[in-house]
Amino acid sequence: METIDVAALAIKNGHTVLDLGCGEGRHAIALSHHFPEANIYALDINFQNVATALNKHTEFLAGDLNTLYTQADAFTLPFSDHSIDHIICSEVLEHIDHYEAIVEEISRVLKPGGSLNISVPRAWPEKICWALSKEYSNTAGGHVRIFNARQLTSQLTNREYIFLHRHWAHALHSPYWWLRCLFWRETDPQNIFVRWYHKLLVWDLLKKPILTRKLEQFLNPILGKSVVLYFKKANHL
Repeated sequence: METIDVAALAIKNGHTVLDLGCGEGRHAIALSHHFPEANIYALDINFQNVATALNKHTEFLAGDLNTLYTQADAFTLPFSDHSIDHIICSEVLEHIDHYEAIVEEISRVLKPGGSLNISVPRAWPEKICWALSKEYSNTAGGHVRIFNARQLTSQLTNREYIFLHRHWAHALHSPYWWLRCLFWRETDPQNIFVRWYHKLLVWDLLKKPILTRKLEQFLNPILGKSVVLYFKKANHL
Protein backbone atom coordinates (compact mmCIF):
# COMPACT_ATOMS: atom_id res chain seq x y z
CA MET A 1 0.00 0.00 0.00
CA GLU A 2 1.90 3.00 -1.29
CA THR A 3 1.21 6.49 0.00
CA ILE A 4 3.69 8.29 -2.23
CA ASP A 5 3.23 7.72 -5.97
CA VAL A 6 6.71 6.32 -6.61
CA ALA A 7 5.97 5.38 -10.22
CA ALA A 8 5.52 9.07 -11.06
CA LEU A 9 8.93 10.11 -9.71
CA ALA A 10 11.59 11.11 -12.24
CA ILE A 11 13.97 8.31 -11.25
CA LYS A 12 16.50 7.35 -13.90
CA ASN A 13 18.82 4.38 -14.26
CA GLY A 14 21.72 4.74 -11.86
CA HIS A 15 19.95 7.24 -9.59
CA THR A 16 20.33 6.79 -5.84
CA VAL A 17 17.07 6.67 -3.91
CA LEU A 18 16.62 6.70 -0.13
CA ASP A 19 13.49 5.37 1.58
CA LEU A 20 13.94 7.02 4.97
CA GLY A 21 11.98 5.27 7.69
CA CYS A 22 11.11 2.40 5.38
CA GLY A 23 8.99 0.50 7.90
CA GLU A 24 8.13 -2.91 6.46
CA GLY A 25 9.22 -1.92 2.97
CA ARG A 26 6.10 -0.88 1.09
CA HIS A 27 7.77 1.99 -0.79
CA ALA A 28 11.17 0.31 -1.13
CA ILE A 29 9.58 -2.73 -2.76
CA ALA A 30 7.57 -0.52 -5.12
CA LEU A 31 10.70 1.44 -6.01
CA SER A 32 12.58 -1.74 -6.81
CA HIS A 33 9.71 -2.96 -8.96
CA HIS A 34 9.36 0.26 -10.98
CA PHE A 35 13.06 1.18 -11.15
CA PRO A 36 15.17 -2.01 -11.21
CA GLU A 37 18.21 -0.08 -12.48
CA ALA A 38 18.20 2.43 -9.61
CA ASN A 39 20.28 2.12 -6.44
CA ILE A 40 17.85 2.00 -3.55
CA TYR A 41 18.60 2.32 0.16
CA ALA A 42 15.88 1.46 2.69
CA LEU A 43 16.63 2.64 6.23
CA ASP A 44 14.75 2.26 9.49
CA ILE A 45 15.79 2.61 13.12
CA ASN A 46 13.80 -0.52 14.02
CA PHE A 47 15.77 -3.67 13.19
CA GLN A 48 12.64 -5.86 13.11
CA ASN A 49 11.11 -3.56 10.50
CA VAL A 50 14.25 -3.87 8.38
CA ALA A 51 14.22 -7.68 8.65
CA THR A 52 10.52 -7.83 7.77
CA ALA A 53 11.02 -5.51 4.80
CA LEU A 54 13.84 -7.66 3.44
CA ASN A 55 11.76 -10.82 3.81
CA LYS A 56 8.79 -9.22 2.05
CA HIS A 57 11.07 -7.97 -0.73
CA THR A 58 12.44 -11.44 -1.45
CA GLU A 59 8.90 -12.84 -1.29
CA PHE A 60 7.32 -10.35 -3.70
CA LEU A 61 10.20 -9.69 -6.10
CA ALA A 62 12.32 -12.43 -7.61
CA GLY A 63 15.69 -11.75 -9.20
CA ASP A 64 18.55 -9.45 -8.26
CA LEU A 65 18.09 -7.29 -5.19
CA ASN A 66 18.85 -3.67 -6.04
CA THR A 67 17.86 -2.47 -2.58
CA LEU A 68 20.07 -2.32 0.51
CA TYR A 69 18.05 -2.69 3.71
CA THR A 70 19.82 -1.47 6.82
CA GLN A 71 19.21 -0.20 10.32
CA ALA A 72 20.23 3.45 10.75
CA ASP A 73 19.38 6.60 12.67
CA ALA A 74 17.74 9.37 10.62
CA PHE A 75 19.53 11.99 12.72
CA THR A 76 22.92 10.77 11.43
CA LEU A 77 22.44 9.35 7.97
CA PRO A 78 25.32 7.17 6.70
CA PHE A 79 25.71 9.12 3.44
CA SER A 80 28.06 11.82 2.26
CA ASP A 81 26.90 15.35 1.46
CA HIS A 82 24.77 15.74 -1.68
CA SER A 83 24.93 12.05 -2.59
CA ILE A 84 21.22 11.10 -2.91
CA ASP A 85 19.05 11.86 -5.95
CA HIS A 86 15.63 11.19 -4.42
CA ILE A 87 14.34 10.84 -0.86
CA ILE A 88 11.05 9.34 0.30
CA CYS A 89 10.02 10.06 3.87
CA SER A 90 6.54 8.63 4.36
CA GLU A 91 4.63 8.71 7.67
CA VAL A 92 7.81 9.33 9.66
CA LEU A 93 8.06 12.94 10.80
CA GLU A 94 4.92 12.80 12.96
CA HIS A 95 6.74 10.27 15.20
CA ILE A 96 9.78 12.50 15.82
CA ASP A 97 10.08 15.08 18.62
CA HIS A 98 12.74 17.14 16.87
CA TYR A 99 11.84 16.51 13.26
CA GLU A 100 13.62 19.71 12.15
CA ALA A 101 16.95 17.96 12.77
CA ILE A 102 15.93 15.21 10.36
CA VAL A 103 14.97 17.82 7.76
CA GLU A 104 18.48 19.27 8.18
CA GLU A 105 20.01 15.84 7.65
CA ILE A 106 17.84 15.27 4.58
CA SER A 107 19.06 18.58 3.15
CA ARG A 108 22.65 17.58 3.79
CA VAL A 109 22.52 14.35 1.81
CA LEU A 110 20.09 15.33 -0.98
CA LYS A 111 21.63 16.56 -4.21
CA PRO A 112 20.72 19.98 -5.61
CA GLY A 113 17.91 19.34 -8.08
CA GLY A 114 16.94 16.15 -6.25
CA SER A 115 13.41 15.33 -5.15
CA LEU A 116 12.03 15.19 -1.62
CA ASN A 117 8.74 13.34 -1.26
CA ILE A 118 7.01 13.48 2.11
CA SER A 119 3.75 12.23 3.54
CA VAL A 120 2.28 12.96 6.97
CA PRO A 121 -1.16 12.35 8.49
CA ARG A 122 -3.71 14.93 7.39
CA ALA A 123 -4.61 17.34 10.19
CA TRP A 124 -8.38 17.01 10.56
CA PRO A 125 -8.67 13.20 10.48
CA GLU A 126 -5.72 13.08 12.87
CA LYS A 127 -7.40 15.48 15.29
CA ILE A 128 -10.39 13.14 15.49
CA CYS A 129 -8.08 10.24 16.38
CA TRP A 130 -6.46 12.29 19.14
CA ALA A 131 -9.88 13.35 20.46
CA LEU A 132 -11.21 9.78 20.53
CA SER A 133 -8.21 8.16 22.24
CA LYS A 134 -5.39 9.41 24.45
CA GLU A 135 -3.60 6.11 23.89
CA TYR A 136 -3.38 6.81 20.15
CA SER A 137 -0.78 9.53 20.73
CA ASN A 138 0.63 8.29 24.04
CA THR A 139 1.56 4.78 22.89
CA ALA A 140 5.31 4.23 22.52
CA GLY A 141 6.28 5.03 18.96
CA GLY A 142 3.01 6.87 18.38
CA HIS A 143 2.35 10.24 16.85
CA VAL A 144 3.76 13.18 18.81
CA ARG A 145 2.36 16.04 16.69
CA ILE A 146 -0.31 17.00 14.22
CA PHE A 147 1.13 18.63 11.13
CA ASN A 148 -0.43 21.52 9.28
CA ALA A 149 0.43 20.71 5.66
CA ARG A 150 0.55 24.35 4.61
CA GLN A 151 2.94 25.21 7.42
CA LEU A 152 5.16 22.23 6.60
CA THR A 153 5.18 23.25 2.94
CA SER A 154 6.06 26.82 3.88
CA GLN A 155 8.82 25.62 6.19
CA LEU A 156 10.45 23.67 3.37
CA THR A 157 9.98 26.31 0.67
CA ASN A 158 11.52 28.90 3.01
CA ARG A 159 14.64 26.76 3.05
CA GLU A 160 15.81 25.47 -0.32
CA TYR A 161 12.91 23.53 -1.75
CA ILE A 162 10.53 24.21 -4.61
CA PHE A 163 7.01 22.94 -3.99
CA LEU A 164 5.73 20.85 -6.92
CA HIS A 165 2.32 19.45 -5.98
CA ARG A 166 0.34 17.59 -3.36
CA HIS A 167 -2.43 15.03 -3.11
CA TRP A 168 -4.25 13.05 -0.47
CA ALA A 169 -4.29 9.30 0.13
CA HIS A 170 -6.06 6.46 1.98
CA ALA A 171 -9.54 7.90 2.44
CA LEU A 172 -10.89 4.44 3.30
CA HIS A 173 -8.41 4.22 6.18
CA SER A 174 -9.69 7.27 8.07
CA PRO A 175 -12.88 5.58 9.36
CA TYR A 176 -10.86 2.50 10.31
CA TRP A 177 -8.58 4.53 12.56
CA TRP A 178 -11.52 6.38 14.07
CA LEU A 179 -13.02 3.01 14.98
CA ARG A 180 -9.69 1.82 16.37
CA CYS A 181 -9.46 4.91 18.55
CA LEU A 182 -13.10 4.73 19.65
CA PHE A 183 -12.67 1.14 20.87
CA TRP A 184 -9.00 1.45 21.91
CA ARG A 185 -9.59 0.35 25.50
CA GLU A 186 -11.18 -2.93 24.54
CA THR A 187 -9.03 -6.01 25.01
CA ASP A 188 -8.31 -8.53 22.26
CA PRO A 189 -10.04 -9.76 20.22
CA GLN A 190 -10.71 -6.34 18.74
CA ASN A 191 -14.17 -4.92 18.52
CA ILE A 192 -16.28 -6.60 15.85
CA PHE A 193 -16.57 -3.40 13.81
CA VAL A 194 -12.79 -2.91 13.86
CA ARG A 195 -12.21 -6.52 12.80
CA TRP A 196 -14.79 -6.28 10.02
CA TYR A 197 -13.34 -3.04 8.68
CA HIS A 198 -9.79 -4.42 8.81
CA LYS A 199 -10.87 -7.44 6.76
CA LEU A 200 -12.40 -5.05 4.24
CA LEU A 201 -9.14 -3.10 3.93
CA VAL A 202 -7.09 -6.29 3.51
CA TRP A 203 -9.50 -7.53 0.84
CA ASP A 204 -9.30 -4.17 -0.93
CA LEU A 205 -5.49 -4.22 -0.78
CA LEU A 206 -5.23 -7.72 -2.25
CA LYS A 207 -8.04 -7.59 -4.82
CA LYS A 208 -7.96 -3.90 -5.81
CA PRO A 209 -11.56 -3.91 -7.07
CA ILE A 210 -12.38 -1.02 -9.37
CA LEU A 211 -15.34 0.06 -7.21
CA THR A 212 -13.29 0.77 -4.07
CA ARG A 213 -10.39 2.17 -6.12
CA LYS A 214 -12.72 4.71 -7.73
CA LEU A 215 -14.47 5.39 -4.44
CA GLU A 216 -11.20 6.12 -2.65
CA GLN A 217 -9.99 8.26 -5.53
CA PHE A 218 -13.18 10.32 -5.24
CA LEU A 219 -13.01 10.55 -1.43
CA ASN A 220 -9.28 11.27 -1.04
CA PRO A 221 -9.57 15.09 -1.35
CA ILE A 222 -12.31 15.01 1.30
CA LEU A 223 -11.40 12.17 3.63
CA GLY A 224 -7.79 11.25 2.84
CA LYS A 225 -5.88 10.06 5.93
CA SER A 226 -2.52 11.26 4.57
CA VAL A 227 -1.34 14.33 2.71
CA VAL A 228 1.53 13.79 0.25
CA LEU A 229 3.90 16.64 -0.62
CA TYR A 230 6.39 16.66 -3.49
CA PHE A 231 9.39 19.02 -3.61
CA LYS A 232 12.48 19.67 -5.68
CA LYS A 233 15.65 20.91 -4.03
CA ALA A 234 16.92 24.14 -5.56
CA ASN A 235 19.96 23.75 -7.81
CA HIS A 236 21.97 26.42 -6.00
CA LEU A 237 23.68 25.51 -2.71
